[in-house]
Amino acid sequence: MRTNWARTVRFSPASFRQPLSIAQVQEILDQPGKVRVIGAGHSFTPVAATDGTLINLDRLSGLVRVDRVSHRARFLGGTRLRDIPALLAPYGLALPNQGDVNPQSIAGAISTGTHGTGLGFTGFSGMVTGVSVLGADGRLRTVDDNDPDMGFHRLHLGLLGIIVEVELQCVPAFDLIAQEESLAWDDAVETIIDRAGKHDHVEFYWFPHTPAVLLKTNTRVPLGEATPEELATIGPRNRLEHVLTEEVLDNGALWLACEIGSRFPSAVPAINRAATRLASGRSYRAPAHEVFVSPRRVRFREMEYGVPLEEGPRVLRNIRSLIDRSGWRVSFPLEVRISAGDDVPLSTAYGRPTMYIAVHRYIADPYRDYFAGVEEIVAGAGGRPHWGKLHRLSYRDLASRYDRFDEFADAVREADPQRRFTNPYLDRLLSDNSQA
Repeated sequence: MRTNWARTVRFSPASFRQPLSIAQVQEILDQPGKVRVIGAGHSFTPVAATDGTLINLDRLSGLVRVDRVSHRARFLGGTRLRDIPALLAPYGLALPNQGDVNPQSIAGAISTGTHGTGLGFTGFSGMVTGVSVLGADGRLRTVDDNDPDMGFHRLHLGLLGIIVEVELQCVPAFDLIAQEESLAWDDAVETIIDRAGKHDHVEFYWFPHTPAVLLKTNTRVPLGEATPEELATIGPRNRLEHVLTEEVLDNGALWLACEIGSRFPSAVPAINRAATRLASGRSYRAPAHEVFVSPRRVRFREMEYGVPLEEGPRVLRNIRSLIDRSGWRVSFPLEVRISAGDDVPLSTAYGRPTMYIAVHRYIADPYRDYFAGVEEIVAGAGGRPHWGKLHRLSYRDLASRYDRFDEFADAVREADPQRRFTNPYLDRLLSDNSQA
């Protein structure tokens, strides 16, 4: 029996394989039957589930090559995001952007639309400049920027083949100056778009039932160079303070607060107010990947939607009103991030700057009513679901929100006529049962 990180999916594959080479992946595909690939199991949906052969590419990991002129780096598909900074360091390079966790494989991250923050920066799929993919027939195909099919190969949920190599556009390594502060809810919602236009990376967390948010602003600076004069008082992160903050406060205290809130829901508002106060007021400087990423030890369920940037404040106010009316006691924070639009057909940010709104529930707490209520609100704004997070949308819903979704479904049928790379969850996304 296999399960994902959030314990929302359980399945029993007929076999589990960890190939050592691309040739061994081809040998697996030479055998009949369903095939899916799993990385960290960090998706909240059954996207990787199968009753056929489950492949893990952890042994197909590492740096293939780096182009020092173009700053493009090619990785084997099983390379974990957490390992990439060290692989790029000898070349003075870094990923342009990252999300807030890093256990995922690079192939899994691009296949499910993992993203970070910043109006000047796309998610991982937008960084992709080439892939090598094994189709359902076992043939290896290399796709790059000159290929008309490149758009779908940047994000395809593993439905167009098994990604065995990924080339990414990287940038010179850089530091981030991180500043965290408490801000009134109304102020944060009214100014977040303006702030995103003035700063490199902006996001905030809101613990429901409180009047304030935790605002995080990250400023990009050249690696090792002196900080701008107005920020010169901000120094490197103290390592002991880092451990105490992220492990003891952000994880240990959060787990305890969630456990208490789960058993005594009436205590949640007071706990959330205390959490907001304790988490604010931090400022430090560190290499970008150390600032972007934080450990997530406390298990939770998550749903995340991307809405058009200008719709975001209205959606946030409606979600807060929903929580206030419902009587729910939500201990886990709501997360708000902003990113650039891109040209990746299945990206949540396709063709539009996007505000991402993520809602969470502690793993011991019920989540379905909360998520369903939020889903109705974001639907009115044309929200698109993160492919690795929980949602209830069908083919018809998705086709109405993605301009090229019908075209993508046709491409999948052509590339995989035997439906080797699908499962019941993916079949639901790709099939309009009303026309069956």
